Formats: sequence, C-alpha cells, structure tokens
Amino acid sequence: MNREIGSLVLEVIEGDITRADTDAIVNAANKHLWMGAGVAGAIKRAGGPEVEREAVAKGPIPVGTAVETTAGNLPHQYVIHGAIMGQDLQTDASLIAQTTKSCLDLADSLGLGSVALPAFGTGVGGFGLDDCATIMVREVVDFATRAKSVRRVALVLYGQAACLAFQRAASAALDG
Repeated sequence: MNREIGSLVLEVIEGDITRADTDAIVNAANKHLWMGAGVAGAIKRAGGPEVEREAVAKGPIPVGTAVETTAGNLPHQYVIHGAIMGQDLQTDASLIAQTTKSCLDLADSLGLGSVALPAFGTGVGGFGLDDCATIMVREVVDFATRAKSVRRVALVLYGQAACLAFQRAASAALDG
C-alpha cells in the first residue's frame, strides 16, 4: 500500500526490515541499546555485531529518543535506534508516539530521503497492534507537514496481521 501525504509517500509493507529499500532502517530499541530478539535481533544478525557495539557505546539514552549508528553489513546508510522502552521492557502510547517522532526527525536531520520503521512495542513490549498502528500512522501524517529531506516512510511489518492493521490505520487516517 502506497499513499501520498503532500510531498511524502507512506508505504505499508509486509516483510523483513533489513531488506527495506531505504536510506535507513529503525531498530525498536531499549534505552541501553542492547540488541536482543525481534527486530533488533534481525538487524544484529544481518548487520553484524558492530551495529550493536556502536549502539551500546552511545547509550543509555532517554526513552522516547533516538540515535543513529552505521549499518554494518546492511545496505543502508544508517540504523536509527529508537528507545521505545526501558529495562522493564514496557511501553505505552505516549512513548510510541514520541519515539516515532524522534526517529522521523532524526532521519530528516541526517538529510535522508527514506526511512523504514517497524511496529513499535508490539513484540516484547506487549502493546496492541491496532493501537500501535493508529499512533504510528498519525505521527507519520504529522511529520509530513514538517519533513525537509525525507520523501518516503516505509512501515515494514512482520506478518500479515501487522500489515493489515497498519493498512487499516492508514486508510482511516487518510480517508477520513
């Protein structure tokens, strides 16, 4: 699913974020930036241990903020690590919104043209998929009004259920 929001294209894709055709990919991180399972594990396996070493050296960071690292063996310019949770591995709606905003703003400040984000907090964080989709799509729509360099945001989801939830959220947000 591709939708235009002003000069920005929002894509909702089912797939492997490490294979996204974007300038950067986003890791759903904890505040210490250790890379364990889920999206982080996939990025660490594909990018190599240097991605985690570089990330951990920049941590800890406040929950809701983001930092960038190189992408190791990945074909991207950067991995953006968005701290969606603390050591308690819990998140909430406000943290998902703030982390999404932080990651998009960081991609823009790096002068990137495209960025791929996963569903924040729906794995280890246990946050509901439909609520996450609504929050993240709303943040992308808000971001479209202030984006300077980013022209494409891909929401790359693991599994059909996640993809459908984000497609529904995008349709609801953009079709009124």
